Amino acid sequence: MNLDQLRQELPPLLLKIADNIISAGGSSYLVGGWVRDAILGMQSRDYDVEVYGLEQDALLALLRRYGHPNLVGKSYGVINLMTKSGCFDFSFPRLERKVGAGHRAFEVEARPDLDFRTAALRRDFTINAMGMELPALTLEDPFDGVGDLSKKILRHVGPAFAEDPLRVLRAVQFAARFELTVVPETVDLCRTLDLTELSKERLYEEFRKWLLKSARPSKGLEAFSALDLQRFFPWIIPSLRLGEFLDRLAQVRQGPEVDQCILMFAGLGAEIQECSDLEAFLQFLTSEVALIRQTPMVWREGPVLIGGLSNRDALQAPWLRRLALRVPMPQVFRWCKAWLEDGDPLQQELLQAEELAKALGVWARAPEPYLTGKMLMGLGMHPGKLFGVWIAESFELQLDGLLHCPEEALQWAMRKKGIS
Repeated sequence: MNLDQLRQELPPLLLKIADNIISAGGSSYLVGGWVRDAILGMQSRDYDVEVYGLEQDALLALLRRYGHPNLVGKSYGVINLMTKSGCFDFSFPRLERKVGAGHRAFEVEARPDLDFRTAALRRDFTINAMGMELPALTLEDPFDGVGDLSKKILRHVGPAFAEDPLRVLRAVQFAARFELTVVPETVDLCRTLDLTELSKERLYEEFRKWLLKSARPSKGLEAFSALDLQRFFPWIIPSLRLGEFLDRLAQVRQGPEVDQCILMFAGLGAEIQECSDLEAFLQFLTSEVALIRQTPMVWREGPVLIGGLSNRDALQAPWLRRLALRVPMPQVFRWCKAWLEDGDPLQQELLQAEELAKALGVWARAPEPYLTGKMLMGLGMHPGKLFGVWIAESFELQLDGLLHCPEEALQWAMRKKGIS
């Protein structure tokens, strides 16, 4: 960890604000993910600053010199400052006490007079309980988060961990993102916590981070199994095969986030036997319409494409055109690429099928009927049931490669109507 380089990478405005805080009699620390990522040699733009020794009004007055601070978390004392240099979140050390069910049922007391170690006791894991005092970037690590990162282990800070059961799923996503193993005492604690009070939005966010932010989602699956999370998510069936599949999917995921989510959730459900069970899992986890609707398409058609490759149907134009009607081609091909292990002879057939799909023009979009109702009306026909019958019939011929353009479809309709 090169402190000089880290200081150079920090926004100069942030260092200037830190100097102002010192001049006002306080101190400030970069905390949370930025510190963890810096120790791991990763870049982060999440500037969360914890301020000690100043009251809220004094900090607000100081920040107004540089922009328009917004008190976004009044009960938690979180102040957001949006500037041209970036977005910064300032908060105060605080004590928290759970007073009821749900993630909002906390009694919070901001305490600028706390020492760093006491304030850090409310954090979830040791790797997130570190701070770097500004501007020198002096490390505060009261629970040996650096040591845990070097040992590749995930360990909770203390008893306060149990006050928010979402931290159980955070253990899964951190294990995946940073390739960590959850220590036995944290496993034991997690197994005592009840996730049923959590909203689907919070659940989905942790699954999303697990599947999209990790190079080895299998590490999250190992944690999922160790923490016995099938109690709450019985649809997920951990296995070595599933873990390896998820890791290969992580290598091929790309494009918009929603597409990556669809691909990875289709992979996570690979061991589910019934489409209705996959749909139930998705609806339990999220209200995202695209995810709920499209994930089962990829889940269902992936094995179909594997079968088509095995019997070489997938190398035929009509078969590929019809597949494109049922599922986005890039998604299902990525699914299959990950499903096929290195050296599988079907990898070559998959590549050939992809090249054919692109040549046919069905890779980026599904085929549409050449024959239209407007064309039939031009032949003197009146809208009705026959329109749909003729369009569907001509479309089948089009998919079979017997009609190649709208003109040929129109000529077909003319012959069918008896127009020479």
